[in-house]
Amino acid sequence: MPILTISRQMGSLGDEIAQEMARRLGWDLLDHSQLIQRFFSVGVTEQERQSLSESARFFLNLAPDGLTYMDQLERGLNRLAEEKPLILLGFGSQVIFADNDDAVHVRITAPLDIRQERVKQLFNATDDNASKILDQADRRHRRFVSTLFGMDCADESLYHLILNTGFLSVAEAAESITALLNIRKIMQEHPGEMEKPVVPSPNGKIHFKNKSEAEFARILDMHQIEWKYEPRTFPVEWDAEGNVTLAFSPDFYLVQFDTYLELTTMNQRYVTEKNKKLRRVRELYPGTHIKIVYKKDFQSLVERFSHMGSSSQL
Repeated sequence: MPILTISRQMGSLGDEIAQEMARRLGWDLLDHSQLIQRFFSVGVTEQERQSLSESARFFLNLAPDGLTYMDQLERGLNRLAEEKPLILLGFGSQVIFADNDDAVHVRITAPLDIRQERVKQLFNATDDNASKILDQADRRHRRFVSTLFGMDCADESLYHLILNTGFLSVAEAAESITALLNIRKIMQEHPGEMEKPVVPSPNGKIHFKNKSEAEFARILDMHQIEWKYEPRTFPVEWDAEGNVTLAFSPDFYLVQFDTYLELTTMNQRYVTEKNKKLRRVRELYPGTHIKIVYKKDFQSLVERFSHMGSSSQL
């Protein structure tokens, strides 16, 4: 079942965004207090529930069944996630479900001055009090994830999407999350469909950009020549900041010949551009075997392949 985890800074509108996503999707929304109520309402004293509400470290204590409270929570959450879609707000859920392919992890942030202004309005607080409230909340959020999982909740590598509500409204943030969920659903149901135009391949698995590539793959298969489609991209130009501005992704890699092939048309503009990229690849990646192939040469090239041994080079 799909899972959406939301980590948020205090004053970032993360709670409001989670509630909006629950309204839009119709999924159950669970936060820290709701999880304690759901999984620790039986067999746990009121004092223990209070400790679970207030202390991250208490989750590491052993429960009556011999497991830690954290182990109990994770087991319960995993069982629940198999039954229904969930929106999980906070408590390190992005770490608990880090390896779950059905989970999308989102972090909601905002600039400190904007968060402080929101906290001032929420609690009718002074600047100084709002600053203290935020500082305490930020430290407690980070301490919870650090204590239980040894990780920093602000680590960007934990998330698929990070949204800054200093520039986005609740509705805009919810639209962004919804779009990501929809795209991931399509890509899981139809792998590759969102990345390239679909042209049926000879083996029914690869999606080619045009019919010429599909035709060439068919010829290679006829002669039992092992190939891979666009297995590597070669950056060939960068701007002053180090951003890649030009790259070359050869159409085919012929495994037994250790050679990359790029198919092209007779249009001189494309030929010139591809030859420029090919020269740069040879300059920047010495030892790389790469060639441009014209459609009229397909058959003659394949005939050569059929008479060459697996250790030969083009």
